[in-house]
Amino acid sequence: MKKKVILGSILFSICTLAIAQTALPPAFYIKADDIDSALQKSAGERVNMAVGTINNGDDYRINLIRRTAAAGAIVHEVGTELHFITEGAGTLLTGGIIVRAADGGRANIEQGLARRVTVGDAILIPEGTPHQYTAVEGAISYLEVRF
Repeated sequence: MKKKVILGSILFSICTLAIAQTALPPAFYIKADDIDSALQKSAGERVNMAVGTINNGDDYRINLIRRTAAAGAIVHEVGTELHFITEGAGTLLTGGIIVRAADGGRANIEQGLARRVTVGDAILIPEGTPHQYTAVEGAISYLEVRF
């Protein structure tokens, strides 16, 4: 019995040392100026929307998005999204059913829940959930984390 306890202690110590010596990668940092530069650079790429890419990995995407007008409905079949409002206000419609316009115009949501969102609000949009900014009060910016 004593030998088993000693052997177990030795194995535990070896595992602890091995783990302690394996360095993990550092956190990802990006400065506010770099985010702003990316946002400004993308402003002309899409109508009424700018996207400042912070980090897009295999398992997640982090962007700062600025909208200046309402947008059509979208749904992501893979990936939950978190929107954290950093500027402005607007109306976000979630849930329901996406209905495509017969004339090829933008899609809209029917039977969804509309909420006014403003600075400091956080919205978790599960994968497969339709969402749409139906109104923008001047401009709205949000940190988008998709995972």
